[in-house]
Amino acid sequence: MAILRGDDPEAIRRAAEVIRRGGVVAFPTETVYGLGADAFNARAVALIFELKGRPRFDPLIVHVADPEDVKRLWQEVDSRARKLMERFWPGPLTLVLPKRAEVPDIVTAGLGTVAVRMPAHPVALALIREAETPVAAPSANPFGRLSPTTAEHVLQGLGERVEVILDGGRCPVGVESTVLALDGEPRLLRPGGVPVEQIEEVIGPVKKDLRPTRPEAPGGLPRHYSPRTPLRLLQRGEEIPRGLKVGLLAFKTPREGFVRVEVLSPSGDLREAAARLFEALHRLDSAGLDLILAESVPEEGLGLAIMDRLRRASQAVDKSQRRER
Repeated sequence: MAILRGDDPEAIRRAAEVIRRGGVVAFPTETVYGLGADAFNARAVALIFELKGRPRFDPLIVHVADPEDVKRLWQEVDSRARKLMERFWPGPLTLVLPKRAEVPDIVTAGLGTVAVRMPAHPVALALIREAETPVAAPSANPFGRLSPTTAEHVLQGLGERVEVILDGGRCPVGVESTVLALDGEPRLLRPGGVPVEQIEEVIGPVKKDLRPTRPEAPGGLPRHYSPRTPLRLLQRGEEIPRGLKVGLLAFKTPREGFVRVEVLSPSGDLREAAARLFEALHRLDSAGLDLILAESVPEEGLGLAIMDRLRRASQAVDKSQRRER
């Protein structure tokens, strides 16, 4: 395993060679670090699932370095997709459209659609161009655990299992991409880095159903984004549980009485809060706590993505506790 500087052309060439020969590379995007393999190499993609311990029925996002590359992945590009690509690519918006037969089923979990985006990070784009293939990549962390926003997070989670980690610094957005299905009526499959309100300005109304019966996008499972430390949402007027070491994930204002407090944004900026979310949870999860209480944030713009993550983490804990009873 090697951690290489993402701004080093030789490091990019080395990482691209790993992908071309069927290996897996961790690399930065503007959202989180990805664990990438050649999207057309089914064995290489299977290695991603093995390294992450990720269920094979959860589809992956394919990353491209040029909008024209989607022609290798989608059957066709409709007018809505073109408008959104022109407005938001490169950037944290993933579009889901019917796939070409050449895309392996393991990438799409057997679905007839494939999720594609163009990341807004120079290291990611340089890697994909040098590899000369679209790169399938979920977040570079063990399945269901906190998403990594630094190379150190990748190392802590996956360690020696990854041959190369490209270090591109801290991810500026900090939550995953928004996922939008366009294989019919536009449907929001996962809130993320592009607020749905901005999408609707371009293509009109979007159906916001976040409860698919079968996962159609990464992050569609309830046991996702969960720290090892039990987490639940803080209720209004709730007292700190006695006899426990409790940490607080605060939105704007720290509170006394907690063993550890992480503040997402003192100014109440949802973009700043989103960028800090996973790092703050990583720190709380490493603090030896018995419980993490998380304050709610306004459910508008990126706040929708933040609350989606927190609810999934909280539900995972609740289900685990019910099984133990």
